[in-house]
Amino acid sequence: MARPKSFDREIALDAALGVFREHGFEGTSAEMLVEAMKIGRQSLYDTFGDKWRLYQAALERYCQTEGQAHIAALREPSRAYDGLRAMVERVVADAHQACLGVGSTCEFGQSKSELNTIKVAADHVLRTAITERVRAAQSDGDVAVDLQPDEVVDFLYAAFAGMRVAARGGAAPSQLDALGRTTLRALR
Repeated sequence: MARPKSFDREIALDAALGVFREHGFEGTSAEMLVEAMKIGRQSLYDTFGDKWRLYQAALERYCQTEGQAHIAALREPSRAYDGLRAMVERVVADAHQACLGVGSTCEFGQSKSELNTIKVAADHVLRTAITERVRAAQSDGDVAVDLQPDEVVDFLYAAFAGMRVAARGGAAPSQLDALGRTTLRALR
């Protein structure tokens, strides 16, 4: 008879996510994972399958939680532009933390269809939310009306990735703040 699991799957997944954020897929060993997750190697395999499937689960969780946090920042203020600013400021404040989305793109590009599927699903939800706020900000006169909302989303994604890479490369908080201000200024 199999023993019942003596660990919380979500807590273990969050711990694995942290390791993958910091070290990437290739830089993460099974030993690093079991130590961070505080589970045995067999529990890791029984619960998540293997390292690759665990990585996919971690990326999916990361995309969902980051997307939800971005959307919450976007929607909290009543004025659309203030929501866009809150999202940019959130990225600036958290830029020092490794981004699993950027990391997986740098590590794998588009070569892994499983990862692409996860990212496309998450992108659709976030892109829709940002596009809505950009259009509302344009209606309010806070974002230039000659900007295409889809292009603004692409620009914000690139700016966010750049901020996160800059932070990982040692950019000071004042430099990240300046990047955030410049990003917002480009929307005017």
